[in-house]
Amino acid sequence: MLRFAPIFIALAYGIAMYRFSVWRTSKELDARSTELADPVLLSLCKDMAAALDLPRIKVHIYEIEPVNGLAAPDGRIFITRGFFNKYRAGEVTAAELASVIAHELGHVALGHSRRRMIDFSGQNAMRTALAMVLGRFIPGIGPLLASALMSLLAARLSRTDEHEADAYASALLIKAGLGTAPQISLFEKLENLTGARGATTPAWVMSHPKTAERIAAISKNDAKWTGQD
Repeated sequence: MLRFAPIFIALAYGIAMYRFSVWRTSKELDARSTELADPVLLSLCKDMAAALDLPRIKVHIYEIEPVNGLAAPDGRIFITRGFFNKYRAGEVTAAELASVIAHELGHVALGHSRRRMIDFSGQNAMRTALAMVLGRFIPGIGPLLASALMSLLAARLSRTDEHEADAYASALLIKAGLGTAPQISLFEKLENLTGARGATTPAWVMSHPKTAERIAAISKNDAKWTGQD
């Protein structure tokens, strides 16, 4: 049993670190966010809420400049001030920003925060176990190789979450009468908005799928669900 103690410790450490991260993130979001008040966006949120048979969808503005949306571990939805400012400047439409909200709702509805806690804890334990095994055969390099392998696994799991949230958003946008066109058009301009250049990064080390792959998957789902095959 003592032989496996480092693995159990790593598992407990992973759970503790995830819970601490959740607590710290919640405190940060509480201190630096305000509820969305834009009437056009609220109207679109009302349409999506009706499609989900919900009384309302509550969205907050997170007061940071990077262009992003996020779903907090407690289920709250946030759009960054930087993203909202792109909308106010006319660089992003209301429907495109609504597609971001739909995507983050997908993360919440599909339980991705809970899954990430399990994944993070398990990966931490697996990293320790692999480091122990590989370290016997290739001392010094073994732990580094174990860490690299776990990082690749984490990136793959994250990409799966993103594809699932994209599909959820597509279904919601179709049901709400917005369609997937805003979702696709946002992806087409997203790299310029964020300054990212993911096309030069190998897909297997990226935490998000490549933009072209996401657009292709959305288009395929749209054709299937709307009978346009």
